[in-house]
Amino acid sequence: MTILTFTLILILAAYLAGLLGSLTGLGGGVVVIPVLTLGFGIDFHYAIGAALIASISTSSGSASAYVREGITNIRLGMFLEIATTIGAVLGAFIAIWMPTNIIAVIFGIVMMMTAVLQQRRKTDHSNVIGSTMAKKLKLYGTYPTKEGIKSYELTNVGGGFSIMVSAGILSGLLGIGSGVLKVLAMDTAMKVPFKVSTTTSNFMIGVTAVASAVVYLQRGYIDPGIAFPIIIGVLCGSLTGAKLLKRLNVNILRKVFSIAIVLVALNMIYNGIIGKF
Repeated sequence: MTILTFTLILILAAYLAGLLGSLTGLGGGVVVIPVLTLGFGIDFHYAIGAALIASISTSSGSASAYVREGITNIRLGMFLEIATTIGAVLGAFIAIWMPTNIIAVIFGIVMMMTAVLQQRRKTDHSNVIGSTMAKKLKLYGTYPTKEGIKSYELTNVGGGFSIMVSAGILSGLLGIGSGVLKVLAMDTAMKVPFKVSTTTSNFMIGVTAVASAVVYLQRGYIDPGIAFPIIIGVLCGSLTGAKLLKRLNVNILRKVFSIAIVLVALNMIYNGIIGKF
């Protein structure tokens, strides 16, 4: 296989990953890493490095739109980024020294959890009485709805911050955005409205990925020949998915894709256990 052929196949695979990730909300990294490791036999560390770079580009592009619309809680995101950044650096250092077969097993388990949590019922919180800590840090805010601007408060700042450290560790360890875990922290623990928690999570993913990517870059695990085609493909796929999302009913696609993710996860776990990676 020539370099040109390999690059074009990578771009196409990354495009499909970005498209499916955007339509289902699972993120491109969940698809990119299995494609690189299982499909192309690329070392897990290089696959994680490429996925982190892709997460930075896609998060930066989509997050700016949500900030302009006034949905993202920037103050909350920057506060929680302290936790995710600390966790991401720790996770990246752990991943450098951890055997790849163990990383594969953990990745498979996290993929299964992500697919299951993605199907949970999404409810919006109202009439939440903000905690003293949230008020002191001024983490409350407003967001636009069909009925007009709606204000909200939040609670359990310490609990959400702790979960964010875990989300950061998984991001650095596995090269995924851990968006579902971030949303879980804000939505379930802190009682942030779901729309705000998802957009704020997207805003945070890029910063978390940067912290991890620095460690991988220093260790030489970010290969431009792999990372650049992945960035182009995932970014184009994400933009296409964002446009299709407004026209399509993707509920069935999300369920089918979640089943596919679980099957891929089981394959990753099996290959990790037998030491194929």
